[in-house]
Amino acid sequence: MIQVEGLTKRYARNVAVDHVSFSVEKGQIVGFLGPNGAGKTTTMRMLTCFMPPTEGTATIAGFDVVKQPLEVKKRIGYLPETPPVYPEMEVGEYLQFVARIKGIPEKEVLQRSQEAAARCFVKDVYNKLIGKLSKGYRQRVGLAQAIIHNPDVLILDEPTSGFDPKQIIETRDLIKSLAGDHTIVLSTHILQEVEAMCESLVIINKGKIAKSGTVEDLTRRNGAVLEVSIPNGAPEASALSAPFSSLAGVSAVHAEPSGHGLWRIDVDTTAAADMRPQLAQIVLAKGWNLHRLDSASLALHELFLSLTSPVAAVQSEQTPSEENEQ
Repeated sequence: MIQVEGLTKRYARNVAVDHVSFSVEKGQIVGFLGPNGAGKTTTMRMLTCFMPPTEGTATIAGFDVVKQPLEVKKRIGYLPETPPVYPEMEVGEYLQFVARIKGIPEKEVLQRSQEAAARCFVKDVYNKLIGKLSKGYRQRVGLAQAIIHNPDVLILDEPTSGFDPKQIIETRDLIKSLAGDHTIVLSTHILQEVEAMCESLVIINKGKIAKSGTVEDLTRRNGAVLEVSIPNGAPEASALSAPFSSLAGVSAVHAEPSGHGLWRIDVDTTAAADMRPQLAQIVLAKGWNLHRLDSASLALHELFLSLTSPVAAVQSEQTPSEENEQ
């Protein structure tokens, strides 16, 4: 549905987006993550034909964003970080105006505007001036204009900015309900939103893709996490670690109290093979009580920080492609 190859945007000596490539399958919700200034918004503007790329190609639903921008715009709904609303218009008046410029037949304009208002929880302010609304309401009006023509692709830049907790939950549910029928690219700084809604991630840093893939694949690490309780008192951490350290393929073991009489044991392995059966056998042989045994994983914030820290940025700047450009 979305195919991006080598997309680049340069401003004089500044490279805002540097040979970005990724793809999004039909019906997916993809989180587009990165720190401020990473190039997220610039990439979205190129995908929505608001800005031409310096190099590279991007196609949406098979149409090129440079060669066929009108066809692309027919198939996308775009919510920029600042909603494109007119404060002097009423909500209903604005949505009907948007419906007309997006080519919705006149006989359907009123119905479609009311449906979009209801889906985005702004029907109660349908006859109010947009300029009198709170930031959260204006954001929801912006979301309503993005979905009013039932586009194939939704590109949402900070869609819950300015929302209260109840509005955030409602909007998350709305976005998840749109998946399947719509392909969604979602930019946000709120990692909980990504965990709640997104199947895949594209993490961008300093204009380059730092990592992309499914949330599960990106946060997986080799190993397991156990929680155990010891019937005969609390041994030293080293005594808990030793039985696991002797297993072939185990690279590191760390044990620490996790509260309520439980010990957490992190076991890192050198291979992707699932060692949980062997770990469980050790726990049973020792006579410990096993409370939890999971595959090891990184927290999303740990992954994000590891890829966007200053050290990661320096390493990215030293890649061969960057050196060749210089």
